Amino acid sequence: MAGRYQQYRHSGCIIVLMVEGIIFKALSGFYYVESAGAIIECRARGKFRLENITPLVGDRVLVKETEQGKGILDSVLPRKNAFVRPPIANIDKLVIIASGAIPVTDPYLIDRMTVVAHKNGCETVICINKIDLDPADRLYDIYSAAGFCTVKTSVKTGEGLDQLQRAIEGCICAFTGNSGVGKSSILNALDPEFDISVGEVSRKLGRGRHTTRHVELFRLKCGAIIADTPGFSAFDTERLAAPSALHTLFPDFEPYIGGCRFLDCAHIQEPGCSILEALKQGSVQKTRMESYARLHKQALQHKEWAHK
Repeated sequence: MAGRYQQYRHSGCIIVLMVEGIIFKALSGFYYVESAGAIIECRARGKFRLENITPLVGDRVLVKETEQGKGILDSVLPRKNAFVRPPIANIDKLVIIASGAIPVTDPYLIDRMTVVAHKNGCETVICINKIDLDPADRLYDIYSAAGFCTVKTSVKTGEGLDQLQRAIEGCICAFTGNSGVGKSSILNALDPEFDISVGEVSRKLGRGRHTTRHVELFRLKCGAIIADTPGFSAFDTERLAAPSALHTLFPDFEPYIGGCRFLDCAHIQEPGCSILEALKQGSVQKTRMESYARLHKQALQHKEWAHK
């Protein structure tokens, strides 16, 4: 790499080959790739269709520039992760927004998303918002004790926003959370230009922001790249793991794995279960164990795992 270009040498000369960038938007067969602050509008090469590869927003790609601001999407670099719903790749951190007031977030909703993040190799940030209305100390204690990066915020007072900013800067992030917890308000507080950018896109598309069906990335002033997508609260939580492997997606269970009396322990009600013993001792949070049992039951009922 030299700057934003991939290069090779031929007869002692350096010849520019490809531009490397990130797909920030995919819409109507066009891919908009950001490279060194510039946007290149691209069509994908026919080989993607033949190889059954679908480029995703968030993909790191190589582009062959054909003219100023135009190019051909040549290849997709190896992905860190990829989601089906919403269709997005290479998420570094999943920021789960919760609230102790209007609405009160059910810990199960948080736990389900931490499992999604852990399975896909994402770090998790738990953001407990609206603390000016309710400090939500119980939620904070649950997730800080479980080892998650947990911050409290209030858009009204500004408390905690600097800590959240430090947690996400330099990363590609997706925000999720139940309706009304303040996702948009937090993003606008972190960078007021975020709302302006989204509004401009909506006007160009001729539809309202909340009816948009495309996925897009936006860069905040702090250096974080944020996914703006209708799938914020609909990350695919089906087929998370076989029942026998689900416990590995709870990082707070990890210190106790391997200590059970039975090798095939389901960690539900078996005697000699080290995780259940940790629950009794207070080392594992009760709501986390309840969420595990609920997800385990769902996994048993899923056709993909029913006969495995």
